[in-house]
Amino acid sequence: MKRSVRKLGLGVLALAILGAGVSWSAAAGEDAMVKVFVSWQGVGNTFQTGAKQATFVGALMGPVYTETERGPVHTATMVCPVMVAIGLEDAVQRGTGHCTFTQLDGAEIYADISCTGISLVGCAGELKLIGGTKRFEGVSGGGHVTIRSDFRQITQSKPGVAKEEGTGSLFVQELRYKLP
Repeated sequence: MKRSVRKLGLGVLALAILGAGVSWSAAAGEDAMVKVFVSWQGVGNTFQTGAKQATFVGALMGPVYTETERGPVHTATMVCPVMVAIGLEDAVQRGTGHCTFTQLDGAEIYADISCTGISLVGCAGELKLIGGTKRFEGVSGGGHVTIRSDFRQITQSKPGVAKEEGTGSLFVQELRYKLP
């Protein structure tokens, strides 16, 4: 089952990562590092979950680019379901997500993301690789993730519920990984 990372309700939580493919060339048992960028689109709902709190539940999806010596290369597609708690008075957001990065050859990488930040500004945290399929079976590693939102459209659907759509970016400057 593929998963997606979603955008955060009154804040932004877009988690994601990993592109692999041709540029992921570590030998078995060897530590390696890649630079990853995701241009995501998100959709979901934000619910009033307390007097001073809202919770966003949704998904982020988009193409994954891996930096190579010749520039960025499209290497995967990311899908991440996410949940973000948003403080309505201080705009502090805390989010988690579980992502699947499907490589162009069908191999998958699974990752967990957690981050904190300020609604409408961004979110920073950690991305942890938790496994994969095919050539990425047993992959481990992770890195610091930065998630930004550049567009949001919010539509009130029912009292206490808002539908959200948005776009943004996810960046992992140094994604360290090891293949078994």
